[in-house]
Amino acid sequence: MPTATFYIIQPESPQSTSDGFEEYVLFLIKHFVSQGAKLYLNTADKQEAEKWDDKLWQLSGDSFLPHNLVSEGPKNGTQLEIGYNKLKPSWNRQIIINLSKDETIFARTSAQVVDFVPCDEKAKQLARERYKLYRQAGFQMQTIDIEHQI
Repeated sequence: MPTATFYIIQPESPQSTSDGFEEYVLFLIKHFVSQGAKLYLNTADKQEAEKWDDKLWQLSGDSFLPHNLVSEGPKNGTQLEIGYNKLKPSWNRQIIINLSKDETIFARTSAQVVDFVPCDEKAKQLARERYKLYRQAGFQMQTIDIEHQI
C-alpha cells in the first residue's frame, strides 16, 4: 500500500523559515538518496524547479547529489529528478517529495509521497486538500511533527 507522510511544520521550529525549510528538504533528499531510493522533487513551477537545480549544483563536493531536471540528463535519469506541477517524472520514482501547494497529478504513481503542512493558514488548508486526495487514492496516511533542528 502506498504511503503519504505529511511533515507538520511548527511555528517555533527552524523549518518555519524559508532557509530552515529548504535545509530540511535537503536533509530528506540526502536521507532518501543514501538509502538508494529514486526520488522526484515536485515543485510549483519551472522557476522553482530551476532554483532547486541551482541549489543542488552548489552543494560541496562530498555533499553533491547527482540530479537532473525533467527531460534533461542521462537516458535513464539520475537518482533525483526535479520537476514541477503538471509534469510527470520521466522514470518510475519510489518517492515523491511534493513542494507544490496545488493539487498533484502523481498521487497514484508512487509508493511514497512526502508532503508538508506549513504554518500559514491558507497553505495549511491546501495541505488538508492534498491530504484528502492522497487518502482517496488509497494511500496509508501518516503525520510527523517537525519540532527541532536536523
